[in-house]
Amino acid sequence: MEQYMPLIWIGFAVVLAICEALTVQLICIWFVLGAVAAAITTIFTSSILIQVIVFFLVSAICLAVTRPFVKKITKNKKVRTNADSLIGKKGILTMDVNNEKGLGQVNVGGQIWSARTADGTLLKAGQNVVVEQIEGVKLIVVSAD
Repeated sequence: MEQYMPLIWIGFAVVLAICEALTVQLICIWFVLGAVAAAITTIFTSSILIQVIVFFLVSAICLAVTRPFVKKITKNKKVRTNADSLIGKKGILTMDVNNEKGLGQVNVGGQIWSARTADGTLLKAGQNVVVEQIEGVKLIVVSAD
C-alpha cells in the first residue's frame, strides 16, 4: 500500500482539480494543493497519518491565507433590476402626495407609479422628488428641492 500512496495522492489531486474546473467557484483548489503536499510527503515518510495531517494542514493554511483575498476579488456586485433600479432616481410628482388620503403619483423614467412619503409630509404636484425605497407597488419619495 505504501508504494501506491504517491499515486493515490496525485490521483486525488487530479480528481479535485477536475471538480474545481467544473465548478469554477474556487472550492477545491486548496485541497488540490493539500493533496500535492501530501504526495510530496510520501517521499519523506510512509506514515499515512502524517500524510493525512499534512494534507489537512496545508489545505487549511492555504484556505485561511487566500480565501479573504479570493472573496474580495470575486465579490459580485449586486445589479439592480426591474423596480429596484428606480431607487435613487429622480422623478416629478404628477399628483399631490397625501399619505392620509392614500393619494400620490410620480413619473420616474417615463413610468407613472403610486407614491407616498416616508414621514407623511405633503408634497405638491410638479415637485421634484427622489425615490428612497419601494414598498409593494408604491414608491417612497422625498423632496429633491
